[in-house]
Amino acid sequence: MSTLSPLKRLWRLLKLYKPEIRQIYTYAVFIGVVNLSLPLGIQAIINFLQTGQLSSSWFILVIVVLLGIAVAGVLQVLQLRLVENIQQDIFARSAFEFAFRFPKMKAKEVDSIHAPELANRFFDTLTIQKGLPKILIDLSVSTFQILFGLLLLSVYSLYFIGMGLVMILILYVLVKVTGKIGLDTSLEESKYKYRLAHWLEEIGRARRTFQINDPSSFHLRKTDSITADYIHGRESHFKVLMDQFKSFVGFKILIAAGILVVGGLLVFNQQMNIGQFVAAEIVIILIINSVEKLLQVWDSVYDVLTAFDKIGFVTDLELEQRKGQEVISPNSDCSLTLKKATFKHKDALEPVFSDLDLVIPAKARAVLNSETGSGKSTLLQVIAGVQDLESGDVLLNDISYNVLSRKSLHQQLGVVFASNQIFNATIRENILVGREVSEKELLQVLRDLDLEDYIKGLPQGLETIMDSGGRRTPRCVIQKIHLARAICHCPGLLLMEDPLVNVPTGEKVKLIQYLTDEKRPWTLMVISDDQEWLKRSTMTVKL
Repeated sequence: MSTLSPLKRLWRLLKLYKPEIRQIYTYAVFIGVVNLSLPLGIQAIINFLQTGQLSSSWFILVIVVLLGIAVAGVLQVLQLRLVENIQQDIFARSAFEFAFRFPKMKAKEVDSIHAPELANRFFDTLTIQKGLPKILIDLSVSTFQILFGLLLLSVYSLYFIGMGLVMILILYVLVKVTGKIGLDTSLEESKYKYRLAHWLEEIGRARRTFQINDPSSFHLRKTDSITADYIHGRESHFKVLMDQFKSFVGFKILIAAGILVVGGLLVFNQQMNIGQFVAAEIVIILIINSVEKLLQVWDSVYDVLTAFDKIGFVTDLELEQRKGQEVISPNSDCSLTLKKATFKHKDALEPVFSDLDLVIPAKARAVLNSETGSGKSTLLQVIAGVQDLESGDVLLNDISYNVLSRKSLHQQLGVVFASNQIFNATIRENILVGREVSEKELLQVLRDLDLEDYIKGLPQGLETIMDSGGRRTPRCVIQKIHLARAICHCPGLLLMEDPLVNVPTGEKVKLIQYLTDEKRPWTLMVISDDQEWLKRSTMTVKL
């Protein structure tokens, strides 16, 4: 897994938007320069007023100052437009990044992780969206404002140059000393935030369990424990922010005191006139306001860097890297071979199975019938290409999975896992999952699985929306939908894990006869202890 720091992740993202960011910074430079027209213009206006006469030059100066304010406002609007474009693109990019990665993550990478919880990290995209305008606009404008302000003051007197260098050094030391501590405490706070969100999801998922056992208040005690950890983490982060705030307040006082004292002495010594002194005061106000903006931005910087770290946890998970080019002809019979196959879970001490040799001939009806824990389900996942072998090989029609195209493999596969794979979409979408199957073929499959009458009884038929996990749908119907999904495209290899456990006995016998009928085009492997499967099988596999 990659170990990129949050700061490097930020730079990597910003590189994608170099042209837009270049424009934003260009506008920031112009805004900084234009804002200097205010103190310079006022200085010139005061000098004219001291003459005691109104002239056309005075009016022109007033108009120039107002134009400067207007131009700065227009440039800020253009900055906002550019940042909004970046925000929208980041949201879309992140959405597709998550959607693309979830199905392609290596199974061993997510075996010890609750994958749905990872989706919570998508919301950090919104944190990045909210924080970027402050970083790209406020941070850049404030920085240039301080630099240009100090440069302008240095024009009035050489004393201001030294003051400016000292102030920049102090600001750098403050950021350098407290920056890493603030980021560490922000990451710690975020860790407990996600832990609490995960626990609340668990309460929602298993709410009936907690409802029945409510007198124990276990869920509340655990919530209290995680919340206490979060508050402790947040308090630690707040203390860092408070220290930074106090330092910035002291920094502002130092700026104001230094410039007021030096400016006042210069006026008394007649090295600076009143107009210049007033202009210097306006510059001081601009610099102080810029420092305050930097302080407000700094908390957003922590939030954005923390968000990159949390999203990075998902984007760093290793994906399947299979780039095989070999294909299997559509509608061809499929034979399966395992050679010296060994599988071990990540961080496990012992393999689930090792040196396994197995041959399943084309059109076989094989039943995996072994003791619990022998690795039947894992074997099915390996054959389905979900899990990778530690060593050995799997061959479909004598073509190794290492060189077989993933697309070709998936076209040949029909899979029914024991876990509920119903998602929030229509019945049609749950069955087809984007595949192209004619209406006639789909209706025939529904008819063969005795689903036609049930679906006809629904007001919207195949367009009825199913709840996530198939809530409010009978379990036997859910299992039939899983079957329909597995066989609607006439697979060459059908892999099933206890596919009919919730189907009534009469229907079960009929469906087993249908699935094992020699007229069906697939090679069948099923995990089951049911005698009807064993009776209809052509071979039995024991691990």
